[in-house]
Amino acid sequence: MSEPPPPPPRAPQEDAPAEHRFPCDQCGADLRFDPGAGQLVCDFCGNTQQIETDTPASDALRELDFKAALATELPEAETTELRTVTCPNCGARFEFDPDTHAAECPFCATPVVIDTGTTRVIKPRGVLPFAVPETGAREAMTKWLGRLWFAPSGLREYARKGRKMQGIYVPYWTFDADTKSRYTGERGTVYYVTRTVQRNGKTVTERVQKVRWRSVSGRVARWFDDVLVLASRSLPRNYTDGLEPWDLAELEPYNPEYLAGFRAEGYTVDLEEGFGIAREKMDRVIRRDVRFDIGGDRQRIHDIQTQISDVTFKHILLPVWMAAYKYRGKTYRFVVNGRTGRVQGERPWSVIKIVLAVLVVAAIAGGVGYFMAQQK
Repeated sequence: MSEPPPPPPRAPQEDAPAEHRFPCDQCGADLRFDPGAGQLVCDFCGNTQQIETDTPASDALRELDFKAALATELPEAETTELRTVTCPNCGARFEFDPDTHAAECPFCATPVVIDTGTTRVIKPRGVLPFAVPETGAREAMTKWLGRLWFAPSGLREYARKGRKMQGIYVPYWTFDADTKSRYTGERGTVYYVTRTVQRNGKTVTERVQKVRWRSVSGRVARWFDDVLVLASRSLPRNYTDGLEPWDLAELEPYNPEYLAGFRAEGYTVDLEEGFGIAREKMDRVIRRDVRFDIGGDRQRIHDIQTQISDVTFKHILLPVWMAAYKYRGKTYRFVVNGRTGRVQGERPWSVIKIVLAVLVVAAIAGGVGYFMAQQK
């Protein structure tokens, strides 16, 4: 069997953020993680390599103590020093290699000049590998864009051109917690009374709904598992929330080989702020539990006092495909769930198409009105 030709020279990396690189053991070219194959592949010689880990998933994905992290008392193995920079435009934080001093933000293409400082961060414990390849993500985005009403014609043309999308691992926190809540409120029971009233000179009988309220109090308890919180500011939260649900049961222990060929964003929402967002999610669920516990036809909640304990967390990375479309000087971003192909994003509106639609509707309404007048 003939030896493969030497790999092509690598492009200089002075203008790009650092990437996780793994050389092919046959030709030396860079391997990349293939979402379809679920393994590392070499695009140059076709060599493949399985991703293996010596750490059992139960140990690698073990939760960390929240209080210890706030007190900066985590074991040293759970943190690392990284040279990172925060984009002044979109707020994304990403990593640079030691020899890079200027780059372009992978989220918004803003030029960034950095210093040589380092930041101690909490390591990711889990990663959800890409399962949808770029072609699948582009197809999902094209279908989504095709369903948009009053979109500029250039938007569909953008989708048809099949421009390259960027795969990025986005940082998240997950929180576990045990909660016990005491509440006071009122349970309402609906009943009806019949009354006689005068209406338009006639005596009529009608049923009137009323509510009988009774004071109540009680307790509810709930164990929260993997409350998910976006740890990034670079993407609008309503878009990333729209990508849910994520199949967190398929989380793999963090291994940089899953990141080969992709970007990974550092977290910009710190642990304490992230837990505050998680508490808001928990409180909404607890409030729903209280309403269910009160029962009856109507509920009034006066007060809820919650004790929370055994708080633990994980830092994980979830896969997102990104694309951007520029229209009249403004950039619109689209994001695709790298596991399910679910699409969310911003969209421009075509003023011309909206005006034409209004004129058409007005013309139809005028024609109908004219026709009805002629029938009289």
